[in-house]
Amino acid sequence: MCRIAGILNQTIGTAILEKVVKAMCDLLQHGGPDDEGLFTSAEDNLVLGNRRLSLLDLSAAGHQPMQFNGRYTITFNGELYNFVALKNELLAAGVQFKTGTDTEVILAAFAQWNTQSFARLNGMFAFALWDDEEKMLFLVRDKAGIKPLYYATHSNGLAFASEVQAFSPIAYLQETNEAAKVYQLAYGYLPEPITTLAHVKPLPKGCYIAYNAQTHLHSLQSFSFFSFSNSIKEEGIAKQSVFIGLSGAVRRQMIADAPIGVFLSGGIDSAIIAKLVNNKDQKDLHTLSIYFNEKKYSEKQYQDIIASNLKSTHHAVLLQEANFHTHFPEIIQSMDLPTCDGINTWFISKFAAAEGLKAVLSGVGADELFGGYPSFNRIGKAMLLQKMPDLALHFSSKASAQKYDRISYLQIEGMRGLYLFLRGHFAPAQIAKQLGGYEKETWQMLHDFPTSPKLELEGPKNAASWMEFNMYMQDQLLRDADVMGMAHGLEIRVPFLDDEVIHSAFAMDEKIKFKGKIPKQLLIESFENILSKEIWDRPKMGFSFPFAEWMRNSVLLRELEQSNKIHTKKACKDFMNGKLHWSRIMSLIVLKNKISEKREVNSMF
Repeated sequence: MCRIAGILNQTIGTAILEKVVKAMCDLLQHGGPDDEGLFTSAEDNLVLGNRRLSLLDLSAAGHQPMQFNGRYTITFNGELYNFVALKNELLAAGVQFKTGTDTEVILAAFAQWNTQSFARLNGMFAFALWDDEEKMLFLVRDKAGIKPLYYATHSNGLAFASEVQAFSPIAYLQETNEAAKVYQLAYGYLPEPITTLAHVKPLPKGCYIAYNAQTHLHSLQSFSFFSFSNSIKEEGIAKQSVFIGLSGAVRRQMIADAPIGVFLSGGIDSAIIAKLVNNKDQKDLHTLSIYFNEKKYSEKQYQDIIASNLKSTHHAVLLQEANFHTHFPEIIQSMDLPTCDGINTWFISKFAAAEGLKAVLSGVGADELFGGYPSFNRIGKAMLLQKMPDLALHFSSKASAQKYDRISYLQIEGMRGLYLFLRGHFAPAQIAKQLGGYEKETWQMLHDFPTSPKLELEGPKNAASWMEFNMYMQDQLLRDADVMGMAHGLEIRVPFLDDEVIHSAFAMDEKIKFKGKIPKQLLIESFENILSKEIWDRPKMGFSFPFAEWMRNSVLLRELEQSNKIHTKKACKDFMNGKLHWSRIMSLIVLKNKISEKREVNSMF
C-alpha cells in the first residue's frame, strides 16, 4: 500500500520534474510513511514517484518505483490478493523473481501477458507502469474502484497522483472547477468524474490509459466490468457461493508481513468477517470498536458479544464529544476531495494506527450487494414517480414539505435522478439560493453530468444494488475509507469487494438474493452457523456518530452561522431546530472550508 505520483512532460527538463514529483510525494507522505523513491527517464522526460506503506516484504527489496528485466518500471498503490497463485504460474513458465512482493508479480505478469494481465489481477490497486522499449505509460485502476487514481492529460504530456491535493505543485492544472460547489450540495460529495480541479479527473474503475510518450496519443480502455447475469437460481447454490467466496476473500486479504486487524462495528458484516478470520486460526488478531456515552448511538453491547466469542485482542475506544471538537478541523483538512462523511472512519483509523496496525478489514460492500439499505425497498415507488411528467414533478417539489423537496430530481432520467431523489442533499432551487446563482444554471450543470444507465431490464432491487454499488459506495464510501484511513497510514481492506464475491452476488437471481423480510437475509443465512441471532435480529444502526448533538456545539458551525448569506443562516437555524439533517449542514461546512476557501497552492512550474 502506497501513494503514487508522476509526470511525463516533453517541454520541461527532468531536473525540474524530479523536484515537482518529489513535492507531490511529500504531500502524500501520510499515506506512505515508510519509504520514498523516484524513477527518472531523462530521455523521455518522465519521473515516477512513490511513498511506501510496507505490508509485504518489509525489506528494502520492496522499494519503489520497482524495475523488472531492465524494461518495465512500476509505482504501485494497493494490494494484489492472488499474487501467490499468479507467481506460481509465472514460476512454472520460467520467470525468475528477486523479491517476495506482489509489486514484482504485477511487473512479471505484464511482461508475460501485456495488458491482458490487468484482468487477471484480483485486489485493490492503482498503478503506473512504464514500458521503456515501447515508450508507453500505462495508468491502471482496479475493477471495483477501491483505490483512487487521478490524472490530467495535455498537449505535452500527462500527470497523475493518488490524491487531487498532490497536483498543487503543477501550476497549469490549478484552474478550479466551479461546478464542484453545485455537485457537493446536490450529492454531499463530488461524484466521479467531478473533482475540485477543472482538468483533473479520476481514472474510471476497471480501466487503463495507454499513453504513448513519442506521439502523445493516448486511449482509455476498459479491461473488466461487473454485470448482472441472474444465472444462479437455486438458493442453496447462492448461499454456498457467498460462503465460499467470502471465506476465500478473507483468507487472501489477511496476508501481510505487518500487524493487521478487523473493524468491529457490532453489525452483521464486520461480525462475519471477524468470525471468518478467527476460523482460520489467525494469530495475533486485533479487533477495534468505537463506542459512545450516548446510548442510542452506541453499539457496545453487540461489539462485546462478538468480541467475547473471538480469540482476539479487542480494543474498545470511548469516543466523546470533546474528542470530536478537538479533531473536527483536522478531519476537514484531511479530506482530499470534499465529503459530508468519513469522520467515523477517520477516528477508527486513528485508533487502529495508535495500536500499531498497518491494515484492517472492513465490511464495506455488503449492504450494496445484498440489500442492506432502505433504498432497496423505496426504489420501486421512485421508479413509478419518475415516469410522471416533468411539469408535475416540478410543481410537486414546490408544494411539498422539506422531506419531499428532492422530488424534482426525478426529472433527470436514469439512475442519477433516482439517486438524487433517494439520497441527494439539497434540491436545485435550494442550491441556487445557497450559492447565489440561478436555478436554471444549477439544473443545467446537473443535466450535463455524464449519463447513467436506465437498467430497464433489471428488477428494482438489482437497480438499487447497481445504484448503491456504483454511486454511493464508489464515490463516497470507498473514497472516504481510502483517504481517512491513509491519513493515518492505515490500509483498509474490503473482502466483500473481492472479485469472486462480487461476481457471485451479481450472478444471483434477484428473487433469491433479496428474499425475506429482513435486510440481507440471504447473507445472514449463508453464515448462520457462525453468526449469533443477537447480532442480526435487531434494528440496523449503521456506522454512525451522535453528530447532530455534537455539531450543534462545533466552532465550524458557529463560523457558518456568521455567514452573510440569508439562506445559509436559515439552514443553520433549521439544523439547530432539528429540521435539517446533520449531513446537509455538514455539506455546507465542507463547502465553506474545502471548496469556497482560497486554496494554498505552491506551484513549482
